[in-house]
Amino acid sequence: MKSYGVHMLLSLLAAAGCTAAYDHWWIRPQLRIGVVDVATVYHEKEEQFRRLAAAGAADRGADRAMLMARRFAQRLPAALDELPGECGCLVYDKSVLMGDVPSALDLTERLREKVK
Repeated sequence: MKSYGVHMLLSLLAAAGCTAAYDHWWIRPQLRIGVVDVATVYHEKEEQFRRLAAAGAADRGADRAMLMARRFAQRLPAALDELPGECGCLVYDKSVLMGDVPSALDLTERLREKVK
């Protein structure tokens, strides 16, 4: 009877160790979160369009601003779709998170680069 208890305890310890290792090396790395501040990137581009359009009709600034806005409108969704594959993480907009997430990766700068 005593041998049965020892075997059960060893099995329990082995299962707990394997579960802990699985969690540490497999599950936790997949729970990474990336954060983008889409509103900031959008407002920065909007200001850029506004300045370009205000440059005047002499150098066709308004036409260039419209072309630039169209390209931005096409690139933004594509860039947002590519980010999770690049970082290997779930990507959320900063506005949907409640509070600060210290372990989250800030991908806002990467988004800016992609929509230039």
